[in-house]
Amino acid sequence: QVHLVESGGGLVQAGGSLRLSCAASRSIASVNNMGWYRQAPGKQRELVVGIVGGRSTHYLGSVKGRFTISRDNANDTIYLHMNSVKPEDTADYFCNLDFGPPTGSSWGQGTQVTVSS
Repeated sequence: QVHLVESGGGLVQAGGSLRLSCAASRSIASVNNMGWYRQAPGKQRELVVGIVGGRSTHYLGSVKGRFTISRDNANDTIYLHMNSVKPEDTADYFCNLDFGPPTGSSWGQGTQVTVSS
């Protein structure tokens, strides 16, 4: 029904910046609920930043002021802009978009971010 592909991860030094992309195989123009999540090995997946109702943005406290989420409807892509990254940001990052009925929400395969000291 829908495929999400995350990209842009890699190795970055603490204090640096990175932009993650999540490309969808179908239009995201009508998607109102979306988010970026992350998961470290052996850890629970956690919400990093998400949008609800197309307007309200929710941030993980530790990333607020450093990370932002954006969308590009023309390219059916959402982004996670990561600034001033810290070693604690090291994790696999996943996107999730809610396409509504009948598709529902979908996950991408993840992209790995490693922040060095």
